[in-house]
Amino acid sequence: MPSNDLGDFLRAHRARLRPGDVGLASYGARRVAGLRREEVAVLAGMNSDYYARLEQGRERGPSPQILEAISGALRLDDEAREHMFRLAGTAPEGERPQPREAVSPALRQLLDGYPKAAVFVLNPANDFLASNALAGALFSPFEDMGNMARMTFLDPVARSFFSQWGRAAEAVVAGLRHATGLDPHYRRLHDLVRSLTEESEEFAALWSSHTVHRKSRDGKRLLHPDVGPLDLTYQTFDVREAPGQQLVIYHAEPGSPSAQALSLLGSLHATHHQEAAPER
Repeated sequence: MPSNDLGDFLRAHRARLRPGDVGLASYGARRVAGLRREEVAVLAGMNSDYYARLEQGRERGPSPQILEAISGALRLDDEAREHMFRLAGTAPEGERPQPREAVSPALRQLLDGYPKAAVFVLNPANDFLASNALAGALFSPFEDMGNMARMTFLDPVARSFFSQWGRAAEAVVAGLRHATGLDPHYRRLHDLVRSLTEESEEFAALWSSHTVHRKSRDGKRLLHPDVGPLDLTYQTFDVREAPGQQLVIYHAEPGSPSAQALSLLGSLHATHHQEAAPER
């Protein structure tokens, strides 16, 4: 059976809206969550049967004009709108090369130029491709610093490490959903989503919500067993020489207790590695 990612996306976003959200009156009991298909069609100015066929996967290749109208009807933000267009196949095939799994020597050198920040590189599937020493210290409570999504949903440490675990989990899933639109043929990403859907009911529930966000800038409240609470800000940058790779920087406000704790964490782990190193 062919996939119907566009239809799933449309249904999920239709279910989030209530008639009052879009200026429609509501009468009597409603059998569906959110808007009815007919209501979306009216808002988008199109035939309701055509819209139903889109959701059911019986209509393929809607025009950009149709997609723009649906985007307005469903009140999609820019990222969700872009994702919908890609699901509909309007982006030229091969527009974006397959993500690279190797980090360039110059980028690796750059990571070490941030001694007071935890810096690492992720691929679209949230695999760690490279990291500096402080990032290794920051994520040291996890059994395996291999994949951010698997760490968040499958490692028990995550529930205490991320003080706002629910928010962190939602951000991870929304970022992966956005990545599937940018890199629809990236096998590693699809394998990750499939395995997490099977292994984590919470991931599966969030994935079915079709929330879409790219990583950009936000706050992180962490609790590290070695230094206590950390209030950090993360910023994410696309690596232009390697489409799909993202440079992520976790940093603290200069002079703040979190900055002091982050510095202490780096010192503790540097000392630990020195003591653990074999004598020559």
